[in-house]
Amino acid sequence: MADSVDDPARRNWVIATCGVGAVGGVATAVPFVASFAPSERAKAAGAPVEVDISSLPLGEKMTVEWRGKPVWILHRTPEMLASLKKDEAELADPNSERTAFPTPSYAKNEWRSIKPAYLVLIGICTHLGCSPTDKFTPGPQPSLPNDWPGGWLCPCHGSTFDFAGRVFKDKPAPDNLEVPPYMYLSDTKLLIGEDKKA
Repeated sequence: MADSVDDPARRNWVIATCGVGAVGGVATAVPFVASFAPSERAKAAGAPVEVDISSLPLGEKMTVEWRGKPVWILHRTPEMLASLKKDEAELADPNSERTAFPTPSYAKNEWRSIKPAYLVLIGICTHLGCSPTDKFTPGPQPSLPNDWPGGWLCPCHGSTFDFAGRVFKDKPAPDNLEVPPYMYLSDTKLLIGEDKKA
């Protein structure tokens, strides 16, 4: 008799407990599920990056970040540009014909850039993802040939690249340094990550 009297009360208690539990579960799940949405910072990481190159001195390089990668912008000197023709016979892919890292059509030239004076590259070696170091001074120096024309050296495994980011022959890196999509917004402003107007 007591059990039958307690059944409706027990049922109400179970219903109330389940209801509170469900509300608590939803309250806990909403922020958890919301955390899977990309943050503003993450969204911005994939967005194009605007770069002002007006104060980049001749012969100097600046680095910006796009999609978590270092992007180099080099303001090449006439001497740097002149070296590009001289070293073609020593390059593994002088015309950027390999397709693992396809070169945009506007960079399919000896400079690998829209304008000869400004080179734009992703600063990651195509071998194992190390970041090459600047070796802009031509001539003999440690880890480089005596006739070094200037460019970059990847210290991890010795791959070398010229002032257009083209890899030299017989090096571990299989491809030239990657040219990201980019375009000029004006003579002094670049947009890295988009090339619709190029």
